[in-house]
Amino acid sequence: MLSIDDVQKLITSEIKNTNFIKKPSNLYEPIEYTMEMGGKRVRPLLCLMAVQLFGGDISKAIKPALGLEVFHNFTLLHDDIMDNADVRRNMPTVHKKWNENVGILSGDAMLINAYQYIAQCNNKMLPEILDLFNEVALGVCEGQQYDMDFENRMDVTVDEYLEMIRLKTAILLAGSLKMGALLANADEKDAQLIYDFGINIGIAFQLQDDYLDTFGDQKSFGKKIGGDIIANKKTFLLITTLNNATLEDQTTLKSWIKADNFSEDEKINAVKSIYTKNLVDESSQKLMDKYYNNAMENIAQINGNKVIKSELIHFATKLMKRNN
Repeated sequence: MLSIDDVQKLITSEIKNTNFIKKPSNLYEPIEYTMEMGGKRVRPLLCLMAVQLFGGDISKAIKPALGLEVFHNFTLLHDDIMDNADVRRNMPTVHKKWNENVGILSGDAMLINAYQYIAQCNNKMLPEILDLFNEVALGVCEGQQYDMDFENRMDVTVDEYLEMIRLKTAILLAGSLKMGALLANADEKDAQLIYDFGINIGIAFQLQDDYLDTFGDQKSFGKKIGGDIIANKKTFLLITTLNNATLEDQTTLKSWIKADNFSEDEKINAVKSIYTKNLVDESSQKLMDKYYNNAMENIAQINGNKVIKSELIHFATKLMKRNN
């Protein structure tokens, strides 16, 4: 039985020892470049921890777990093109280092690679594993589309936002955990509970990410504070304020959203002031706690290895303690 640290080292080693480059090299070099950028490798980690939770053989699940990481990085590669992002993990994005056409085609190849790795499991399990992965992969695309649609809407509801982050962020975490459960032959009830644990912790994590983007400390959060405000991102904070604030505050907020020329610091401070005045920071934290507590209730009901269960709880709690 491996600890979380040991599993992370195993995943890092597997990626390092995998040769992603074949011919034509111009197609595959961006894939290796993307996979070597690093990252927390959370999705394969959750998959392999779930395998251990239910008494499965971790060595037989490494390739499907790697497929989840390849898929996740594929989504980031294409997201960077859509967002015209210059940097990913302090390195030039693929479409900036090469060009957009390379990014699109190499991303497509990564998606196919992901299927190749995920298919390397017991043949009896393959139909169920592929059904799960297809559901997750389409869900991520649906979440991205909702997020894009929200950019042009001022009437987004909290329920719509929660569904968007369930699909865009939480479903891949949940699917990774459930894939590990299926690979370990967990029963249907436990497989669903570990999936629900992933959904709830994923939603809580994204709510926290949105909160910290506005109210966090830049040094500990790791990126510039106020980016969502500058981009008019439809977060829980913005949606709730637009729906529930006084008419005066709504009008002021909308004027900042429509403004073309402004001081970034002035806009950030003004919008934060409106949020605080309307207590949406507190509402956000309460909702975050609700989903986190739901996740803890899910995992408490699971029949599995107690040591691994404890490690997963600790890992989830650590994810939620990026305060300030």
